[in-house]
Amino acid sequence: MKSFLLFCFLLFTISNNSFAQNLYFPPTFGNTWDTIHPSSLNWCPQKVDSLKNYLATKNTKAFILLKDGKIVLEEYFGTFTKDSIWYWASAGKSLTAFTIGIAQQENYLNIQDTTSQYLGQGWTNCMPFEEE
Repeated sequence: MKSFLLFCFLLFTISNNSFAQNLYFPPTFGNTWDTIHPSSLNWCPQKVDSLKNYLATKNTKAFILLKDGKIVLEEYFGTFTKDSIWYWASAGKSLTAFTIGIAQQENYLNIQDTTSQYLGQGWTNCMPFEEE
């Protein structure tokens, strides 16, 4: 049984090692971010052009598409640039939900726990029983 468990552990370690080598995380500092060309993903160039045209007709300001953490498409429309300031409004909720999902997946939190477990008591102007 110990041999089997050791074999499984080694197999898991070796297989995850190759997976981990394919992971890419952008740098914490600076603005250099790895890119990947759509053709290397076997994407149809005409469809990519169609997507860009569609986005332009819908008054899109900016669009970014990532694959395994690398930029596949990064487009700006009109006078909008990567340095333009834009009011996100409710888009912040989507980013927060995405970040919380990753935190749960990485076991940093459990969405079944109360928020006060992570933010402390009194983080809102609600009554304590309402924060639970």
